[in-house]
Amino acid sequence: MSLKPELLAPAGDEECLISALDYGCDAVYLAGKTYGMRAGAKNFDAEGLKRAVELAHSRGVKVYLTCNTIPLNEELDAFPEFISYAQRCGIDAAIACDLGVISMIKEHAPELELHVSTQTGVVNYKTAQELYKMGAKRIVLAREVDLENIRTIRKNIPEDMEIEVFVHGAMCVSFSGRCLISEYLVARNANRGECAQPCRWGYYLMEERRPNEFYKVCEDESGSYILNARDMCMIEHLDDLLNAGVTSFKIEGRAKSAYYVALTVNAYRAALDAALKGEKPQQWVLDEVNKISHRPYCTGFFYGHPNQGSETQDPNTITNGGQYFADSGYMREYDFVGTVDLCENGIMHLTQRNYFTLSDELEILAPNREPISFKPTVMYNSDGEQIEVARHATEKLTIPSDITVPPHSILRKPVKK
Repeated sequence: MSLKPELLAPAGDEECLISALDYGCDAVYLAGKTYGMRAGAKNFDAEGLKRAVELAHSRGVKVYLTCNTIPLNEELDAFPEFISYAQRCGIDAAIACDLGVISMIKEHAPELELHVSTQTGVVNYKTAQELYKMGAKRIVLAREVDLENIRTIRKNIPEDMEIEVFVHGAMCVSFSGRCLISEYLVARNANRGECAQPCRWGYYLMEERRPNEFYKVCEDESGSYILNARDMCMIEHLDDLLNAGVTSFKIEGRAKSAYYVALTVNAYRAALDAALKGEKPQQWVLDEVNKISHRPYCTGFFYGHPNQGSETQDPNTITNGGQYFADSGYMREYDFVGTVDLCENGIMHLTQRNYFTLSDELEILAPNREPISFKPTVMYNSDGEQIEVARHATEKLTIPSDITVPPHSILRKPVKK
């Protein structure tokens, strides 16, 4: 049985959902206001969840609901109605890791597919087989699994069981996200979606007999970030994952912006389509992932132990993996400055997002195509006045242009260095 490969995109709110749909995903994963692992995202209330499913299904896109926190006793009573409502909304699958939650999904929403979260830590085929017996349609593998073990798992599980892996985005220093550092330091439980990301912080020592004298724990004078993981980027290697038997290619980022979602989905859509044809992605596709705000990239554990990649501190090199000790900041080469509302009669109607001027070299990113260079010569504000500088976020602007792109196309500019 051949399982169709799927590009799976994050949707932290309705704007991100629309970006994912516009730019070519096959499925989205999102959360309600409870039980999801991203407490910092806006997420979807009851009405919003219903609208999201209707919108996605109207575009032929599936919707998966994250129920992957570990709920406390007092939260269990509300879960049956929560998951029953999700089933009535038409959700296609529920993603869970807790055995009690899995049992309640099977009891109260039996029509939903069950996807077992990466939080479960599946690293071998025997665990996958047992989860299949429990009703799991899909396993989201632990991020520590390499290509050879993915192949072994694929060969030893039922043909109709699907394998999902993360291919892009932030990685956690802990095993499959099972971290207690945030809980210990600031009482924010990472396993309940509240991670404060203390692994990204710089640390100092204080000697007990010398209070308020701090000593750096450092690789060099910029500090120590010994727990700071690189970001995942597998855009050049989707063919290897396909050959290993991966079904679903998952982009991390339910707490990220609609701009991030649009760029990653657009790039990975092109890369996955190329891989399915036996081709490598074009250069513009590879360039796109560097136009997103990101930490230095790596390929995680897919090609072996990631410590092999730790020796390079070049942030522009995609390593085999490892930590990045220089800092925990993001690299940003482009700024998101506006979205296209409509192109008609030689006029481009925009909603401004960030500052830009007529002297800026701009790019337009439309779905399923290479970016277009764009340098307007004149623009008008919402009062019809000619301006040279767009200063006000969310203001409506008009620019004469012979370029025609669909609504929700993105306008961006290079960051000046």
